[in-house]
Amino acid sequence: MAKKQKEFYMDPWSAQSIDEEDYERLIKEFGIERVGEIERQKLIDNRFIRRKIIFGHRSLEDIFKAVEKKQPWAVMSGIKPSGPFHLGTLTTALEIVEFQKMGGKAYYCIADIESWEDNGIPYEDAEEDGIDNLADILALGLDPSPDKAYIWRQSQEPVVKDACFKVGRLLTQNMVNAIYGEKPFGLYLAALVQVGDILLPQILDAPQPTVVPVGIDQDPHIRLTRDLTRRYYKEIKKGEKIVRNAFFLPGATYHKLLAGLDGTDKMSKRNPNSYFTFNEPIESITKKLKGALTGGRRNKKEQQELGGEPQKCMIYKILTYHFEEDDEKLADDFEKCVKGELMCGEHKKECIEKVIKFIENHREKKEKCIDKARELLKVD
Repeated sequence: MAKKQKEFYMDPWSAQSIDEEDYERLIKEFGIERVGEIERQKLIDNRFIRRKIIFGHRSLEDIFKAVEKKQPWAVMSGIKPSGPFHLGTLTTALEIVEFQKMGGKAYYCIADIESWEDNGIPYEDAEEDGIDNLADILALGLDPSPDKAYIWRQSQEPVVKDACFKVGRLLTQNMVNAIYGEKPFGLYLAALVQVGDILLPQILDAPQPTVVPVGIDQDPHIRLTRDLTRRYYKEIKKGEKIVRNAFFLPGATYHKLLAGLDGTDKMSKRNPNSYFTFNEPIESITKKLKGALTGGRRNKKEQQELGGEPQKCMIYKILTYHFEEDDEKLADDFEKCVKGELMCGEHKKECIEKVIKFIENHREKKEKCIDKARELLKVD
């Protein structure tokens, strides 16, 4: 009897597990390009590419052409200000910084409209989280210089809200249901505002290639934006001339989602045990890491005889994503685990030391960025 295929859907606002086979299905079903050797060679310094955490893309070739011709290009992303930074938000933030260092102008959005629609957080209450979140990415290395970055709050940026109404006339209820499923209508409106966010580099400055680093669960927003770009921004008037195919289709990179530390579907602010924030007490972070799911066996004897399963281990995964700089060390740990030579307690201790060192260093840098973040978001 054929194995029944798991029911699967793409939902940017809900947590669900995504297995390796699901990534393959998504690539085929939605026309995502695989990251191959050409992309890896051109982005060899990007550890997310090198370690195959970023597995797919759309229109990266436009970015490469712009780099080669020394033409402007952009990287765009943002954060929903509904709480402190955590491991799930760290991946995207670091990708933005990586692309900015390659020469792209960074466009970073504080998505307070979405935090209202999805989490019921009023704009004024989202301000402090927005400042805190922005200070985090500044501490991670984002350069806020006006020629290298543009930062905004959705609720305060008329360009993105105007774009929402312009492209909204092209949509029907059936179309948004097909992309997102049946949702509260406010989430559809928030998605249209995100279309404005993604297109803002081209609307505000000039048509240019744009890459949006996201987790695969955010692909519905990318597909919606690309479709509406084809239909609405295919031509613009410059003086007396009509310029056709005026806007570049926004591109994207897709990274694999981290599961929760406790083994739940993914790290989510809705499940405090699945992640740790950058603001919580060191004792709490340590406790969560000690309780993290591993690929270990029932006891030391079994571990030595059968070997561990690092592909299931959250300690190994978060080191791969963020806290181990040395590729050879990661490969060595993987091999030792499989051979039963690396015990979970030993590996957790090593991981905890690296994580705590990172957090403490990050907090020192972040403290120096709070005033700048407040200034950038124009909050007294």
